Amino acid sequence: MNHLLKLLDLSKEEILGILNLADQLKYELGHGIRHPLLAGKTLGMIFQKASTRTRVSFETGIYQLGGYGLFLSSHDLQIGRGEPVEDTARVLSRYLDGIMIRTFDQEEVETLARVGSIPVINGLTDFCHPCQVLADLMTVREHKGILEGLKMAYIGDSNNMANSLIVGGLKTGMRVAAACPDGYRPAKEVLDFAADFGDAFTLTGDCLEAAAGADVIFTDVWASMGQEGEFNQRKLVFEGYQINDAVMAVAHPEAMVQHCLPAHRGEEITAEVFEAHAGEIFDEAENRLHAQKAVLCLLMGEDAR
Repeated sequence: MNHLLKLLDLSKEEILGILNLADQLKYELGHGIRHPLLAGKTLGMIFQKASTRTRVSFETGIYQLGGYGLFLSSHDLQIGRGEPVEDTARVLSRYLDGIMIRTFDQEEVETLARVGSIPVINGLTDFCHPCQVLADLMTVREHKGILEGLKMAYIGDSNNMANSLIVGGLKTGMRVAAACPDGYRPAKEVLDFAADFGDAFTLTGDCLEAAAGADVIFTDVWASMGQEGEFNQRKLVFEGYQINDAVMAVAHPEAMVQHCLPAHRGEEITAEVFEAHAGEIFDEAENRLHAQKAVLCLLMGEDAR
């Protein structure tokens, strides 16, 4: 693994390797065992989209690994004023040991990786969110002890989260069901991938059908960052695409609930369901730190590449 651009690029073994290392790093941190595995390394963190969890978890993670995180907003870089991505990649490769980028266009991330000479990590694009889903898989395995054979349900907009959850779930042996309204379906590239898994993947417009027997249910906001102007239209479309008592009643009795946050209670999830599963949801948020530290070690450590 030279980069983390999208989960489509990774094998099952690579995903599980990241999760295993994340578990180890979480154990060490919890037991006061220092792990300065990236001492002297610098991570450039490019943010074209605002963030709470991504910035704090990456900046804290590289610090705990003995390195330094350099925050770079679009206001700080010439890339925000028209410098080609290719030139930015070449310049930053001369200064840094790795790049994390949170932006809109997946092609921007792919170009940075193709032209630069240092590891690139996708912190989120409109197409996918691999770091979040690695943390999600880590959390499910932490609570359930296994991924293989479990059923994952996703309810709501087939955005970057849905795209990555479908890929990550299927690659790790889970059955995946997604409930999305017409016109808001997963990306064609993801559906083409899922077609190879036969009846392990189900796409429906019915939330109860997707949630039936599910071991873990995911959702996300109805309007993602950059789509705020569509909210009124989306509110009409997604009305009813919600994790609520009716959805939980058809799921496995011990089903988990996961939400990448921020959550809009009363929209994609009720306040009651959110609070009943808050422990699992905030474990998920914490595990962003541990999963991303594992990615950093595998890409930027002495044994990497």
